[in-house]
Order: sequence, then C-alpha cells, then structure tokens
Amino acid sequence: MTIVRLGYVAMSMELTNASPSKTMTFAQFQKQEDREAAIRKLERIALENLENTFRLLKHNLFNDIHFYRFSSRLIPSATHDELAGWDYMKPLKGKLSELGNFIEEHQMRVDFHPDHFVVLNSPKKDVLINSVNNLKMHHLLLSGMKINPTHRCVLHVGGNYKDTAKSLERFVENWSEIPLPIQKMIMLENDDTSFTLEDTLYLCEKLEIPLVFDYHHHLAFHRNPNWENDWDRVVQTWKASSLPIKMHISSPKSEDKFRHHADTVDVDMFFTFLHEIKGSVPQIDCMIEAKQKDVALFTLVEQIKERKDVEMIDSSTFYLK
Repeated sequence: MTIVRLGYVAMSMELTNASPSKTMTFAQFQKQEDREAAIRKLERIALENLENTFRLLKHNLFNDIHFYRFSSRLIPSATHDELAGWDYMKPLKGKLSELGNFIEEHQMRVDFHPDHFVVLNSPKKDVLINSVNNLKMHHLLLSGMKINPTHRCVLHVGGNYKDTAKSLERFVENWSEIPLPIQKMIMLENDDTSFTLEDTLYLCEKLEIPLVFDYHHHLAFHRNPNWENDWDRVVQTWKASSLPIKMHISSPKSEDKFRHHADTVDVDMFFTFLHEIKGSVPQIDCMIEAKQKDVALFTLVEQIKERKDVEMIDSSTFYLK
C-alpha cells in the first residue's frame, strides 16, 4: 500500500483575517517621509505575517494537516535593491524560532514555491542575481526556523526564450553560479507552457535535483502523454532526499480554460493518477493547488472517504489499497 498525504497552499479560506502575505509595496515605502519609521512598518507587517502563519499551522494541526506551503511574501520588499543593508531577520528571530519549534514538535512538512520572477535560466545577469538573492531570503527563513533547507523550494525551470534546448543548457550553465546551499534547497517542477516532464527530467537527472511532478501541467503541456513511462525516473530523482516524493495536484477550471486552476480538485482525475503510481513508493505527499485552498482539501477528503479503495489514517492522510 502507498500512504497519500494531502497539503494546501499558504492561505486558509476558513480562518478570517489570517493572511500571511500582507504587504507594503516599495512605492508605498517611498512615500513615507521617515525611512526608519517605514522600515519599522515593514518589520511589523512581516511579524504579522509570521503570526498569521502560526495561526494557520495551528489550524492545520487541529485538522490533522501535516503538509503546508508557506507564502513566499512573508517579508515585504525584503530583497529590493533600495533596501540593501536592512537586517530584516533580526526582529523576526524569536517568531521564526517559535514557528520552527512548533513544526518540529508536530512533524509537519513545510516548503516554499518562490514567485515567478525567480528565474535561474535567465540570460540577464541582473535577473539571475536577484533570483539568487530571493532564494537566499528563503534559505534564511528556513534556517531561522531551524528547518533543514534541503529540498524545500519548488521552482519552474524558467523562461523558454523561444529555444527550449538553449534554455535548458543555460539553466545548467547558470547552476554552476548558484551557491551550494541554495542548490540543495531546490526542487524542479514541470510547467504547462514551456518545459515538459521530459525536459525537466533532463535537468533533474543531470544536476541531481528532485522533480515535483505536476499532473495537471502535464495534461496541459506534453510531447508524450504517457507520463507513466517516466514515473520510475521521477522516483529516482528523490533517491537522495530524506523527504517523501512530492507532487502537485489541481484540476482544470474548464475545457476552454484548461490551464487555469479550478476551485476544487476532481477526485476521479486525482485517483487516475494515484492508481498508476500505487505501490511504486511507500508515501507520496500531494500539494493541492486549488483556488479554495484548505476548503478544497476538506472537500476532497469528504469525497475520498466514500471510496472503497482507500483506508483513512487521519483527516488528511490515507492508505491507497
């Protein structure tokens, strides 16, 4: 049997006033007459985001949810060039330590999915530098929580720039400029417009990076529809990781908006995937990428409970028979 564990992304649709992504744009920052007061405001917003993250983790604990993706917008404008020298970690140390202790105590799996502007195969040096700086912030946050950063950040390959082969090779070239601690943090995901499962596997096998398989993305964009033929290769990219294999699950909003995420997950679509991989791994962690966030998870679990091919372990985890 395979253990399947469900998680969700960043926000709760059930908790009120619990956004972990409150912000102040740099344009708003510039309008403040007192720079130091403006920085203190940024720090207060970051602390509020971390406090709301703590509320979300407690919500997850109450609902037996062991897998959660942090918001990548916990610290507003943290890596902006004009704020270089701001030690944004200093006022957050106590709260980060508290979060880390809670996560360790309850054995939760947490990670990040940095924003789309983090592009490691960019031909522009400044974009690469800014991307690495953004990833360093993620590394600092994980380290501040005393969480091992290894395999905690999911990235897309990046831009296609109208030449897939050259864009893949540029990723390899740029990889040599990425600091080793950042390299170790990365997982790669196939996307729905530029890099197929096979493209992403090429990089993951060459550079020893775990591959996070996005089933919906594959259905939207592939050269070979039979992903099952490459599943063993996907599994092998995780052989050196201490974490269970991870995948993303979402459903199309509609036929004409196939790439857009629906509010919830189509349970039959999900189990089409699960029955193909059943028994190939002891455990798989499935990150739900649906508009209704935790409510999508709760809705999916209620549908799963009605099935005869599962045995529930708790409110977000089950055996696939």
